[in-house]
Amino acid sequence: MKSKSRNIVFSLVAVLLMTATGFAASEEKLDHDNSILSVFLQPSISFISFEERKYFQEAIDTIYYGFKENAVNSAESLNVAKQDFQKVNFCFPITAGIQWQFTEDHFLSAGIGFIYDNESVVLTDRKSNTHSYEYTLQGIPFYLEYRFALPKNFITLSTGGLFSLAVRWYWVLPGTEIYTTWGKLDAETPLLGAGFGVSVGYLFATWKSFKLYGDIGFNSISVKSNKKFSDIVPNGPDEKAKWNLGGIQLQIRGSFGLWNKPKPKDDDDDDDDENKPKVRIIDDTKKDSVKVDSVENVADTAKVADSLGVAADVKVADSTKAIQDSVKNATMDSAKVTADSAKVDSIGLVSDTAEVIAPDSAKVAPAPKKEPDLAPVKNTPAENSTPNEKSAEKNAPAEEIKTKGD
Repeated sequence: MKSKSRNIVFSLVAVLLMTATGFAASEEKLDHDNSILSVFLQPSISFISFEERKYFQEAIDTIYYGFKENAVNSAESLNVAKQDFQKVNFCFPITAGIQWQFTEDHFLSAGIGFIYDNESVVLTDRKSNTHSYEYTLQGIPFYLEYRFALPKNFITLSTGGLFSLAVRWYWVLPGTEIYTTWGKLDAETPLLGAGFGVSVGYLFATWKSFKLYGDIGFNSISVKSNKKFSDIVPNGPDEKAKWNLGGIQLQIRGSFGLWNKPKPKDDDDDDDDENKPKVRIIDDTKKDSVKVDSVENVADTAKVADSLGVAADVKVADSTKAIQDSVKNATMDSAKVTADSAKVDSIGLVSDTAEVIAPDSAKVAPAPKKEPDLAPVKNTPAENSTPNEKSAEKNAPAEEIKTKGD
């Protein structure tokens, strides 16, 4: 009997752990229960503080010793055997209810449970006949619960989560009783309640609207009856019966949100924003103003360059005209001298223009240079003559050209 009960306990604990692990793997951080209205189912393991079990054990011992005394010989005495009741009453209560989160991390719940603990033993008499004796604790508690989350700075884990503290007040409903091989005790149902409970819980897994809490706590459900223990167990006390259905309790609560609020922003988002690189806003108005100034400077430089180039062309044209006039009235030598001086003046003027343009345009943007119309100066007189000179020679009268030969 004991080994069977232990196997059941271990199997239930293993199933709960496997289920919890499966759901816990789907969520990294759990800060709040976001359900406004939810229903829950809560299986648990309870170690009942039932001290009156000694009455039943004493009754079994009395029966056993009676079988021994009735044995005629040693063979019959050897046939007499007994089992003892367990010294610890543990059972697997189950509770269902509804939960309302009236403000963040503050919950009100109403639940109804069912407690059932059956203890049985078998005795063998001197003729090897078996006799079964049992007693059963049955309870139907109803409770109201207030649960509130503990602040994070008070207690937390590195992975987050919701720690909570719960307090309960119990009532017992009809059906709460003790029935045995010898009789039955019905419990009273006082309006003021039958006891209290307190537990600490942790929200350790969630999956969408489904959440799992793990709780450990203690409750005391004091029960009374108008009958006596002597009515349900041989040699029991003749005073009114009272017993306790509470004790240390381990429970897993699975809740499903029927009405959920939007999930709030995580507190760590602020920290992530601090770690993000800062974005520098650049005022493009200053850049635009610089660009505009640069463009205007380039435009002004270009205008100056064009005006200077035009002036140079005008001066070259004027010099050419002067050369033509001088060729008509002077010899070829004087015409060459005049042409050379005109070329020097033109080249100098172009050089000055380049020097004026170069410093300003080098800083902003290179301006296209306008090549002078003059050909490069060479040592050969014929080659050093400009197109203007050649045209002047063509336009010169034949008589003056002949005079030059003379």
